Amino acid sequence: MSAEDLEKYETEMELQLYREYRDVVGLFTYVVETERRFYLTNSVDLQVRDTSNGEVFFELTMQDAWVWDMYRPARFVKNVRVVTFKDVNVEEIAKTDFELPST
Repeated sequence: MSAEDLEKYETEMELQLYREYRDVVGLFTYVVETERRFYLTNSVDLQVRDTSNGEVFFELTMQDAWVWDMYRPARFVKNVRVVTFKDVNVEEIAKTDFELPST
């Protein structure tokens, strides 16, 4: 497989993933972004924890989530637990953002 073929394959996979995202985003309430993944979910719990040496980390749990990952064969996940020392961003999706304009 040439570099051009690989690039074409990855571009097609990204486009397919974007289309899937566009189709499912309206089903979810929250967008959750970590340093490694991007999730859509209706249930999210974010806990701030301290280590014994004073560092802060985040423990994040989600149920029935969709994960943005083009190499994952099944993007719907029943339960997700993320533990990270990096930033976590949780945003509520405004449903009006996804309504089609009247013509």
